[in-house]
Amino acid sequence: MKILALELSTARGSLAWLDEDDTDLTWEWPNDRKNSAVFFENLAAVSEKFGAPDTIIVGLGPGSYAGTRIAISAAIGVQVSSGAHLIGFPSISALQCDAHEYCVIGDARRKSFFFARIRANNLIEGPTLFSESELKPKLNAVGMAVPVFTSDSLPQFERAVVRFPSAPVLARLAREPQRSFSLPPLEPIYLREPHITMPK
Repeated sequence: MKILALELSTARGSLAWLDEDDTDLTWEWPNDRKNSAVFFENLAAVSEKFGAPDTIIVGLGPGSYAGTRIAISAAIGVQVSSGAHLIGFPSISALQCDAHEYCVIGDARRKSFFFARIRANNLIEGPTLFSESELKPKLNAVGMAVPVFTSDSLPQFERAVVRFPSAPVLARLAREPQRSFSLPPLEPIYLREPHITMPK
């Protein structure tokens, strides 16, 4: 099975190709959310080198809505032209780490933060929103054997270590049919109900 994985939910973008010969190629870059040129250049290079995938997996966040929507749109475009199977999975369940279980926190804007707990790459709690004063005791209740990761700069939470979602991890997870993958129509993981500004 030829797998293409796309991940654009954080400040580090990544793209991976994994096939039946275990050819595992990865591209990573600083993800400028206002300029997706590098992503599309890498995607074009992969398509030219390897051809059409059998499966496309996209990281669904939470994180940058814009980045995640771009990844989903690109995946749909590749899927339409290739007939590939399209699936999505939480980006935070695909961090590059050795921990069997870990927690993830992130900046949810409006003075709030999300908390989620992952075990064996499955989301088992959250993501749930907390204020800073609510999240600190929540983290204190997490045993020290369970690492806490973030993809944001959050110095106020001293325990959090920076880690980013990984397209290669997503690609390997796509080989496991027992996972609870999201199916089309894919959409980003929303931490709040989408806010629509109505014209005056």
